[in-house]
Amino acid sequence: MRTATTVEFAGNARETADFVVEAEKLGLDICWVAEAWGSDAPSPLGYLAAKTDRILLGSGILQVGTRTPVAVAMAALTLSELSEGRFLLGLGSSGPQIIEGLHGVGFERPLARMRETVEIVRQVFAGEKVSYQGELFQIPRPGGDGKPMRLTMPPNENIPIYLATLSPKMLRLTGEVADGWLGTSFVPEGADAYFSHLREGTERSGRKLEDLDICQGAEVSFAADEDELRTMVAGRKKELAFSLGGMGSAATNFYNNAYSRQGWAEVAAQIRELWQGGNRDGATALVTDEMVLATTLIGTEPMVRARLAVWKAAGVTTVRLYPAGDTVGAKLDTLGRALDLVKQIGQVGGS
Repeated sequence: MRTATTVEFAGNARETADFVVEAEKLGLDICWVAEAWGSDAPSPLGYLAAKTDRILLGSGILQVGTRTPVAVAMAALTLSELSEGRFLLGLGSSGPQIIEGLHGVGFERPLARMRETVEIVRQVFAGEKVSYQGELFQIPRPGGDGKPMRLTMPPNENIPIYLATLSPKMLRLTGEVADGWLGTSFVPEGADAYFSHLREGTERSGRKLEDLDICQGAEVSFAADEDELRTMVAGRKKELAFSLGGMGSAATNFYNNAYSRQGWAEVAAQIRELWQGGNRDGATALVTDEMVLATTLIGTEPMVRARLAVWKAAGVTTVRLYPAGDTVGAKLDTLGRALDLVKQIGQVGGS
């Protein structure tokens, strides 16, 4: 099982870069750079490419719809060149609150937009003249003076494409066209809520689910004892309530839908209703300890080790660790402990 983390540049560029450099020394395999409503992803990825030597660097994720597909491919080819082949292209649809509310771009037909984006990106990676007539993208634009063009950048068909998806249709598309899946809101005991759709997609393209890199993420934090664990869990409930109630719009919340499919439909609906109605304390109070522990790697060291083994047994091939800590040093200490546990699991059951 490979290891990864995700960072976001939000006014702390030097600290974040130092963390990634030290994480590479600890043996971390992949660093994803997030793009939400703060920093873009390509700029810091170029900076990290110059600061690191071995670690793989990925966009986690570029928001489809905020750039043209060719612009996405141009950034990917450039970052792969700068990193000497260490770049992974992660794409996601985001949600209407960011795409429409922040960027002023329509969120309609995200499935078609994702499929067509991937198809165009692969044309560019192959070094072809870009010629595409889809439902959403027509390149060159019909009726104009444009002619098919190819980039002056060298082609590179070896750049892996990962999709961050949650809905059944998007999961099937991921299995069909992507090299890896960037998942979230994941409960290993309910993995089939995701894997059944991913598997259907891989079968469409003549592959198996095992051909897909299953990259799943969670916070990792170590408690000294049960009392500290209870405090830690209580402190995570508001964040989870925000994901279930505030991530997205009143009508569209992919995180809420994901939890619903994994056995928490009734409470997830109640949390969203209270959060959207302004009762955030009431929404937070509905989040159970089980909901927090099921989707995180929080606990005593034996608990986290056991949970990592469950994730691996469920089919996770890359575990994305979000180490807790108030300082860079504290986060690195947490990350180092987690990496040691992943190594122990690999030694027991094979890598």
